[in-house]
Amino acid sequence: MSVSPRIAVVGPGAIGTTVAAALHETGRTPLLCGRTPREGLELDGPTGRIAVPGPVRTDPASVDGPLDLVFLAVKATQVPAAAPWLTSLCGPDTVVCVLQNGVEQEEIVSARVAARAVVPSVVWFPAQAQPDGSVWLRAEARLTLPDLPAARPIGEALHGSLCSIELAADFTSLAWRKLLQNAAAGLMALTGRRAGMYRRADVGALTLAYLRECLAIARAEGARLGDEVPQEILDGFRAMPADLGTSILADREAGRPLEWDIRNGVIARKGRARGIPTPISEVVVPLLAATSDE
Repeated sequence: MSVSPRIAVVGPGAIGTTVAAALHETGRTPLLCGRTPREGLELDGPTGRIAVPGPVRTDPASVDGPLDLVFLAVKATQVPAAAPWLTSLCGPDTVVCVLQNGVEQEEIVSARVAARAVVPSVVWFPAQAQPDGSVWLRAEARLTLPDLPAARPIGEALHGSLCSIELAADFTSLAWRKLLQNAAAGLMALTGRRAGMYRRADVGALTLAYLRECLAIARAEGARLGDEVPQEILDGFRAMPADLGTSILADREAGRPLEWDIRNGVIARKGRARGIPTPISEVVVPLLAATSDE
């Protein structure tokens, strides 16, 4: 990557705003690309408010590409709509970092971009959009990337920023662990409740049973996760502030399509492919799909 890389963030929502602010505070202000024109972005984090200058571009044809590095921060359901941005921003030397949920990031994005590399990530921070359009970063920002040469430019771009980078030799296991957490968070979208609900004994028992079902699929897909992981994830939910939500709940509350397939449907799909029963998924997934339709 060049000494002064050209960087873009596609999708200036909660996650995209956090990464854009991290880049801006270290002097690597990115090009902002999205659906809605805005003068800039604002992040409220542990060190105060960071204002990222815009504007947010809305026309892919107005961008002079290709760029060195693109952070794709749209939801998996929005990738088709973001395809024109990928066409304008990416070239044979571009690295695309996918800031999405799921374990199928490379597969989904690679089919739509002509880039040097598509690098998946695991996002470990709670960022929430606020009514005034700003974003509230409620905890430390951290990204995990596979320990591959293509991930190095991403680490360099975010070095010294509010968003720390970890390179994982066993990225598969970490990605599946995060997927288990996201799958269990899907129960929030079904109930319309926040993290406090996991403190109920009955919801806790259901969550544990569901996570053990997901764990069996994760292991079949090559993840090295111990028997303790389901309880650790449930304990994590119970330790969260009772009012903390998740992106899939926010989408339900806003009437947007849900990422049910890449967070929950994937468990049932891969279970069927491997002949592993997933009885809880067979109930949860159709209900989430119906909720998304509504």
